[in-house]
Amino acid sequence: MKRLLIIGIGAGDPDHLTFQAAKAIAAADVFLLVDKGEAKHDLARLRHDLIAAHARPSHRIVEVRDPERDRTSPAYTAAVEDWRSRRARIYESFITGELADGQTGALLVWGDPGVYDSTLAGLEEVDAEFDYEVIPGISSISALTARHRVGLTRVGRPVHVTTGRRLAAEGATADDVLVMLDAACSFAEAGDDFHIYWGAYLGTPDEILISGPVGAVADEIRTARAEARARKGWIMDTYLLRRP
Repeated sequence: MKRLLIIGIGAGDPDHLTFQAAKAIAAADVFLLVDKGEAKHDLARLRHDLIAAHARPSHRIVEVRDPERDRTSPAYTAAVEDWRSRRARIYESFITGELADGQTGALLVWGDPGVYDSTLAGLEEVDAEFDYEVIPGISSISALTARHRVGLTRVGRPVHVTTGRRLAAEGATADDVLVMLDAACSFAEAGDDFHIYWGAYLGTPDEILISGPVGAVADEIRTARAEARARKGWIMDTYLLRRP
């Protein structure tokens, strides 16, 4: 049986790699790296560095280009599902064409594959005989709360994990709202009732952290986000909205 390891590598700091993840990298024969292009070359470089540090000498790397996702379509869910299906074909081709019977392949996934990632959903569409294991990692959520020295949960209160799109459409639906990727800076509509703990490029040398009452720091976050995205060509950010 062919085997696939889905390895969470953390939010960006090489020290986020767990002992379990390091052992999984050492157990793999072939690695699939999905390249997101020149603008995000530093993301690819970290994965290459982790493989070089922990993989067996005989390992092999297969690199493919990530399919482009339609970011202009108003049908957001359909566009994501189409992109995910094309990603699934890449996984299928890797399993059937690059792994021999009895070999172990590996995908290095940002953060924690079980928290906010499409890899596991894509694997469900793969038409091939294989077994797989998921190795959890430090998510951007964990990195964010640790860097701001706050707990994600409070006694007797729920936490709503959502997206910037849903926050814009629905508003804050709990006293504690964790938002993943918000290109429109929808937090600004939360008002002075909320405190924000915002972070971008968590765990990397480019990390940016800003916190404070939403009304007081919204413009600062907008400016920092726009400048960082213009400089690097991409940005990944996360934030916690908390009603005191």
